[in-house]
Amino acid sequence: MTTDHPTDNAPPKIRLTDWTNEPTLAQLKRDHQDAQVETSQHNENIDRWLDNLNITGTAKLPKQKNRSSVQPKLIRKQAEWRYSSLSEPFLSTPDIFNVSPVTYEDRRAAQQNELVLNHQFNNQLNKVKLIDDYIHTAVDEGTVIVRVGWELEEEEVTKEVPVFAEQSLDPYDPSHNQFVQQLQELMSLAQADPEAFEAAPEEMKRSVQRTMELGYPIEVYISEYKTVTENKVVKNQPTAEVCDYNDVVVDPSCKGDAEKAKFIVYRFTTSLEELRSAGLYENLDSIQVTNNSPLAQADENDPDNMSFNFKDEPRKKFYAYEYWGYWDIHGNGTVKPIVATYVGDTLIRMEENPFPDKKIPFVIVPYLPVKNSLYGEPDGELIKDNQDIVGAVTRGMIDILGSVANGQRGYRKDALDALNRRRFEQGKDYEFNSNVDPRMAFHTHAFAEIPVSAQFMHQHQSAEADSMTGVKSFGAGISGNALGDTATGVRGALDAASKRELGILRRLANGIVAIGRKFISMNSQFLSDEEIIRVTNEKFVAIKREELAGSFDLKLSISTAEEDNAKAQELAFMLQTTGPSSDPAEVRMIRAEIARLRKMPDLAKKIEEYQPQPDPIQQQKAALELEELKVQIAKLQAETQKIFSEINLNAAKADETTSKADRNNLDFLQEESGVNQERELQKQGAQARANIQLEAAKAALSPKQQSTQN
Repeated sequence: MTTDHPTDNAPPKIRLTDWTNEPTLAQLKRDHQDAQVETSQHNENIDRWLDNLNITGTAKLPKQKNRSSVQPKLIRKQAEWRYSSLSEPFLSTPDIFNVSPVTYEDRRAAQQNELVLNHQFNNQLNKVKLIDDYIHTAVDEGTVIVRVGWELEEEEVTKEVPVFAEQSLDPYDPSHNQFVQQLQELMSLAQADPEAFEAAPEEMKRSVQRTMELGYPIEVYISEYKTVTENKVVKNQPTAEVCDYNDVVVDPSCKGDAEKAKFIVYRFTTSLEELRSAGLYENLDSIQVTNNSPLAQADENDPDNMSFNFKDEPRKKFYAYEYWGYWDIHGNGTVKPIVATYVGDTLIRMEENPFPDKKIPFVIVPYLPVKNSLYGEPDGELIKDNQDIVGAVTRGMIDILGSVANGQRGYRKDALDALNRRRFEQGKDYEFNSNVDPRMAFHTHAFAEIPVSAQFMHQHQSAEADSMTGVKSFGAGISGNALGDTATGVRGALDAASKRELGILRRLANGIVAIGRKFISMNSQFLSDEEIIRVTNEKFVAIKREELAGSFDLKLSISTAEEDNAKAQELAFMLQTTGPSSDPAEVRMIRAEIARLRKMPDLAKKIEEYQPQPDPIQQQKAALELEELKVQIAKLQAETQKIFSEINLNAAKADETTSKADRNNLDFLQEESGVNQERELQKQGAQARANIQLEAAKAALSPKQQSTQN
């Protein structure tokens, strides 16, 4: 923080930044005051809508003697029917966000963001209060403004932490074999399942890391414990607050698009103690607490109790203003997102926008949009005249009834004398004068009949209000004729009302989606390195901060009761037409979806996870039938093999018969052609020659044998 020396007698200008073109407090206030004119006009409309809603202020009739001042709350009645029908789609499901990745690479990040968002809405934020405030503000005021922020709380804690030491191991030493085997198993686990590896003891993880770094076994062990003091994160979560319409001033030049607003000024109530504990503000000693107290600004329309404030300086409440906008801080013609906070004439904060998306942290949602306007209108603007007419007719009917002395009796003066009048007043028998007809002498006052035209006007205006808002407030009673005379007419009326309500829901859901997108951007920067998110009662998923970045399609799981009922009926019809031969898994899917549409998530989960247990008798019967089929198949296979073998045997016999016939034919031909005789002659000739040769051989051997003997 630097101080520029003044040139004249003006007070020195305290600089909170080193920007070349730091905006002055006068420039910030000028933007605030210029935009306040249009904002004040809209705030007057909201005041009028709220007066008509609650019959207060200008809508409350003054008391008049002998006249009714009743004003029926027609707008409030319509709003009460609207609250639950709009809030229930957001609150009926535990997980309202569905995050889809734009690219395949962002698939895991989308799953992680869905877990984080649903956990934050269900457990860290008061979802019921947030949605109720969100819906009530939109229905009552026509516009809801949500301020998104981040809350971080830390506290110092003292704890004992281990001191690690390490030693190298001999891989050939048998005493180290078990530890070395554990190291190898953890190394494999670190590559196959990193999440399971993270569950290992810290000293074992360090041992694996050092072993992989050095290339030989290292044992890391705890040598001692030491006491340290560190900051523990108590709360680290996003926040969403529905703002009061008197506390927000928006740039009027945005022409109905909040994304184009160049600045938004937000007023909040704080104290010196709160500002010091936040750690974001400077120059707090220069704040004039008394001059900026809510009690000192009587013209402000603050819904809080304005008659109380603390007396001590640290707790005394005062107004502070946050300026979120864009400014040419470097003087080069390019604007940057900034935030500045001031109290009265004292600047206490000046810095660039700390949020990752660099956008103004406000979400503005209109209930019924108005062209070229940032703000919307409530249903009360549509049916204000109907409420006034219903009130006038109601007061007229009450005045008719109230001006009559109901139950009071009167009688003619000449009907009774003094004695009989006393007996008449005492409830005893009496005598009346003979010249007076008692039927004409006595009269009992009763309520006058209300004109049919008054009743018709009352019903007509109530029906007109219903048609304007699309809300059926059962003005004609809860009966079949309340919605129409025919089923087609009833369905048409419900469809039209459902479409109108669904259109409102889409705008409100778009605001919740915008809040979710801001949460995603903040989670990627402000979450601690690892947040443990409860998924189920048994399963925990570790959320890495670096995995939360990516491009996503953010959707909400919302629908109206009528739409869910129509879907459930269609699915029930599909279930009826599937027939008994349908797949049981398909039937379970349809039944689970019907249970989910009927707002029975537990039953839907049970149906999805249900696995029917087979009947033991049926199991045994099926096993026996299977065995019987196996026997039949084996019998058929044996018969088939026998048939094939017989076919082969017959084929062999046929071949043998064919060859025998061929041989007989050949013998016949050879016999007829003389081939057999020729062969026989050749055979005999060969035999004769052989015999001659044998005799010659014997003759040749005979002389030698004789000479040998000699």
